[in-house]
Amino acid sequence: MLIDGELVEASGGVRFDVVNPATEEVAGTCADGTVDDMNRAIGAARRAFDESGWSTDVALRRRCLQQLKDELDREKETLRPLIVAEAGTPVLLTYAVQQDSCIDDMQWDIDLLDRYEWERELGEHEFFGMRSNRVVVKEPLGVAGLVTPWNFPFMLNLSKLTPALAAGNTVVLKPAPDTPSNATFLGRIIAEQTDIPAGVVNIVTGEDPAAIGEVLISDPRVDMVSFTGSTAVGKHIMEVGSRTLKRVFLELGGKSANIVLDDADFPTVVGNGAMMCTHAGQGCAITTRMLLPRSRYDEGVDLLRESFETFAYGDPTDPAHMMGPLINSRQRDRVLGLIDTGRREGARLLVGGGVPDHLERGYFVEPTVFVDVDPDATIAQEEIFGPVLAVIPYDDDDDAVRIANNSRYGLSGAVTGADLDRAMGIARRIRTGTVSVNGGQWFGPDTPFGGYRSSGIGREHGVEGFEEYLETKAIGYPV
Repeated sequence: MLIDGELVEASGGVRFDVVNPATEEVAGTCADGTVDDMNRAIGAARRAFDESGWSTDVALRRRCLQQLKDELDREKETLRPLIVAEAGTPVLLTYAVQQDSCIDDMQWDIDLLDRYEWERELGEHEFFGMRSNRVVVKEPLGVAGLVTPWNFPFMLNLSKLTPALAAGNTVVLKPAPDTPSNATFLGRIIAEQTDIPAGVVNIVTGEDPAAIGEVLISDPRVDMVSFTGSTAVGKHIMEVGSRTLKRVFLELGGKSANIVLDDADFPTVVGNGAMMCTHAGQGCAITTRMLLPRSRYDEGVDLLRESFETFAYGDPTDPAHMMGPLINSRQRDRVLGLIDTGRREGARLLVGGGVPDHLERGYFVEPTVFVDVDPDATIAQEEIFGPVLAVIPYDDDDDAVRIANNSRYGLSGAVTGADLDRAMGIARRIRTGTVSVNGGQWFGPDTPFGGYRSSGIGREHGVEGFEEYLETKAIGYPV
């Protein structure tokens, strides 16, 4: 772990196993941090914020973050197999959002430091007969607790760490116990290859996320918590954080709808439907509901059958595979349980639905499609976080919008059709934080990402994401 500038073992002397989900073998071990370790990390972060120049020295922050990015660029090939081994991600994804592109995206936040408006003059104003000048100042919040999940671990560690540090905060990062090694890799780079002062970055790992995580989210020395994960845990963090009135950023679950319009190119759009199984469907913004017009419903179902039956999956180190295992046996059993629920509630199982016969090891579930799904069914409402697609028929555009918005979530979505104006009009009616129209990609370091309703609070990336880590101060002074 990295605590107060030093690479350390857990104070209790215990380590825990990190399991490769594709092989079910131990890929390595990691320090099992204690409550004392977390308390020490929070204290170091508090001291570094209050007593060092990190919060006020923009040039230092820019130099240190550039050092970190440059060193990560040099270490890509060392890090790549580690991410595949602990997350079970297809290796192809490490050349994009699981590694390479998120290192590249750091540059956007680094360069933002040179152009961000840290102070804004409001000009003169008269109040109670006195004329004053006013200036709005942006300042770092303080100590940020960063809590990250296992599905895109390295990307999300950098997505939180980079803007939090760029904004001038000090941090305590708690990665998921299934994928801690990429975080400790970051800790080594920070400690050995950058000028980031001691205590500015602290990384505490642990097998029991609740034990050390509860300390982080409840400690009054922590000014904000940035969390990506399940809605249930997000609600708990919000409740606990409210006791000390922490700033809380939450990027939570999704049940995104993919609306295919009746004039769409069905062989291309629906024929690629199995791509939702990428990384075994373990992505919060993946479109896990497909809405097909009744007028072309049977055609769409036939195309989906072929797409899912021929989708290659298995060993994530094989570049031919875009789908690997689920992260652990608990998640596999949860997905299988929801598939059983889908059967019981009357949806028609078209493809998959079980554990593959040809893979003897690993936490795999077959690419699975349910058709004729009731919009209110469990598998149409609950985030499954697995390679399971729910297909729902709709009557017209208004019906499609109604079904898409029939969800407690509001993270993402997609609309595809030949008429761009029509598709854009529908996209504007969907109550989600992001929408893809005709395959257009919204994701980028300058794009604010987040959701409506139970999909979270706040935005990550872009100026909006950077400002999640800032406070606003107004100062008045006589003319």
